[in-house]
Amino acid sequence: MPLNIVSADITTLEVDAIVNAANPGLLGGGGVDGAIHRAAGPALLEACRRLPESSPGVRCPTGEARITPGFDLPARHVIHTVGPVWHGGTHGEPMLLARCHRSALRLLREHGLRTIAFPAISCGIYGYPVALAATVAVATLRDELDHEEAIGITLCCFSETVRSVFQRALDMALRGGEPFSAT
Repeated sequence: MPLNIVSADITTLEVDAIVNAANPGLLGGGGVDGAIHRAAGPALLEACRRLPESSPGVRCPTGEARITPGFDLPARHVIHTVGPVWHGGTHGEPMLLARCHRSALRLLREHGLRTIAFPAISCGIYGYPVALAATVAVATLRDELDHEEAIGITLCCFSETVRSVFQRALDMALRGGEPFSAT
């Protein structure tokens, strides 16, 4: 299955799972996190509250992922992942962002799911530069598709501008110009 890039509202996509760019507490927030919680309804918040904390106030550390039902969403599941806050790229941000994508795909496989949609993780309030995040996401997801082509992946961008940046990253990767190695 291909890697698709679209400009859309991720809460409207009919896939097995959508990825939520969450905060460590998994209790909702702004941006895509808030939109997903609103669209899924209050049962999503309750499901997140039931997830165990790994440390006080943290249900999902940066780079990891957790899964819940999708409740009122068209997607059957929500895979929550916490992306890195951008600190100039010198604090392991690319590795942590790649780990977010890999962790989400691991949960997808573990639950026997086949289609997934990712937002532009960390590109909102966490401040990750879109072009750099796109390069990491595309390289990581293409690498994962090399190992399992039966998975359908959609990169769902919140605007046409962001979609075009992700498309350029994909085009560059297809021409062999991957400046980032996700391994």
